[in-house]
Amino acid sequence: QVELVESGGGLAQAGGSLRLSCAASGSTPSINPMGWYRQAPGQQRELVATISSGGSTNYADSVKGRFTISRDIAKNTVSLQMNSLKPEDTAVYYCFADYRVNNYSTRRVWGQGTQVTVSS
Repeated sequence: QVELVESGGGLAQAGGSLRLSCAASGSTPSINPMGWYRQAPGQQRELVATISSGGSTNYADSVKGRFTISRDIAKNTVSLQMNSLKPEDTAVYYCFADYRVNNYSTRRVWGQGTQVTVSS
């Protein structure tokens, strides 16, 4: 069992920065990968960034060069540094983690979501 608790987010002006963090507890050694999705009003949830236990990262084209995902294995946290924010980055951001339930299956858990609002 893995649980996620998010922190950060809030209000920023266009061009500004925000940082999101997500702390995992429970069966953390089995987690791989972790990352962030976001969901804007009336839109589907979309992948923002992922990071593997080995440090490999993947970003949505819309955030490449502006957002940076990082992971502290020892602290069981994943962070998302968001720079050069745009109004279209406004959304609820959800942390996720995939963890191994057994040798044959994995399960995805989600954080509670945190609001990011970027004003123009």
